[in-house]
Amino acid sequence: MIALRERLSREIGKVVVGQERALEDVLTALLVSGHVLLEGVPGVAKTLLANATARALGLEFRRVQFTPDMLPSDLTGTMTLREGELAFRPGPIFTDVLLADEINRTPPKTQAALLEAMQERQVTIEGVPRPLGEIFLVIATQNPIEYEGTYPLPEAQLDRFLLKVDVGYPDDEAEKTILRLRHHGVEPATLEDVQRVLDPSELQQARAEVDATDVSDEVVDYVTAIVRRTRELPSVELGASPRAAVHLLAASKARARLSERAFVTPDDVAEAAPAVLRHRLILSPEAELERFRPDDAVQNVLQSVSVPR
Repeated sequence: MIALRERLSREIGKVVVGQERALEDVLTALLVSGHVLLEGVPGVAKTLLANATARALGLEFRRVQFTPDMLPSDLTGTMTLREGELAFRPGPIFTDVLLADEINRTPPKTQAALLEAMQERQVTIEGVPRPLGEIFLVIATQNPIEYEGTYPLPEAQLDRFLLKVDVGYPDDEAEKTILRLRHHGVEPATLEDVQRVLDPSELQQARAEVDATDVSDEVVDYVTAIVRRTRELPSVELGASPRAAVHLLAASKARARLSERAFVTPDDVAEAAPAVLRHRLILSPEAELERFRPDDAVQNVLQSVSVPR
């Protein structure tokens, strides 16, 4: 699995620089059939990361810019009249990798249409269920600094994302490397250099290996204790759900395999916990006034739960 990660990192690194952790999180989600919410300011390569990942995996990619006037049918598709007969016109959701750009800029009804597809892996048009592909990855983005005119995702819908990834600024050297990449004007020219390095059969095999990863009773107890502890912190008004525990264990198994191990360690769980839990915690008003963050709550949990040895 390390070889797989290195191949993908090499290809995606042709266009995306300084976002290695975000890439690993996207790969983690792909290995366990989860979805990812990327949060970061404009211009930190969120769209490029999604596009380059799809290219390196040989998957179909579509980008949808979410807007306040967007209808559910604009995403899922609609019935149209063709030569006197009704025919289904698929929407952009029928793809392998869907970039839902600025998901918080579209009304709840359209958000719900996407999130239903994420959960059920199908859409229903005119009462007829239409399944999505076996590989279906949603990479949604949102801007953390501009909330005017947005529709924040409810907590129950955020809970359907496996990971929330904070995409920050690259470091000094990475930013210099970005400037040295080839560009056509302001557009990156290296995106066309990204080659397919993974077959669908390899991806399915990798997923099967993740599913077969061994998990000891001690690690199960550790995951359970972490999730339950989030519900007990005074700074947290609403803690993580049982679904969060399932997602945390799945992400930990993927991280173990990406490190070439057939078993999960407590370190795998601790590394996966921030991205799995940060979007599922609602802080108390007092904690928010003190500028306490969900990541701070997760770190408090990890420090207060005994690590199995």
